[in-house]
Amino acid sequence: MHIWIDADACPAAIKDLLFRAAERTRTRVTLVANNSVATPTSELFEIIVVPATPDAADHCIVELMAPGDLVITADVPLAAAAVGQGGTALNPRGQHYTADTVGDALATRDLLTDLRGAGHVTGGPAGFSPKHKQAFANQLDRLLARAARGR
Repeated sequence: MHIWIDADACPAAIKDLLFRAAERTRTRVTLVANNSVATPTSELFEIIVVPATPDAADHCIVELMAPGDLVITADVPLAAAAVGQGGTALNPRGQHYTADTVGDALATRDLLTDLRGAGHVTGGPAGFSPKHKQAFANQLDRLLARAARGR
């Protein structure tokens, strides 16, 4: 398994958690962003800087990922594309996207976008919290353990 991070919007606490987990499990991590992102010095970590155009990071990740890879993103269309490529995706708040769940997440996202556009829903999700970080850490541990077992 290779971990791909949609790094522009990924909370620093999640990136730090991923760096520690990757070192512990010897898992390669690639961050894709519009700007350079600080990473610990390790042969396991790489950064790809893409142009600051809409969805450039998403397209890069989908193009380079392989089946079985893990994509870290809050972008539901990117999660759907990753799952469509045979990978899995994990939201920084701990939501695990699979072939069975990503369709519902995409439909919910589209509905909320329409409701916001019509002025029926204002605001966005609650701020990132320690509860979200813990949910992410729990899901990441499960996924890394499953990968280590070869499933």
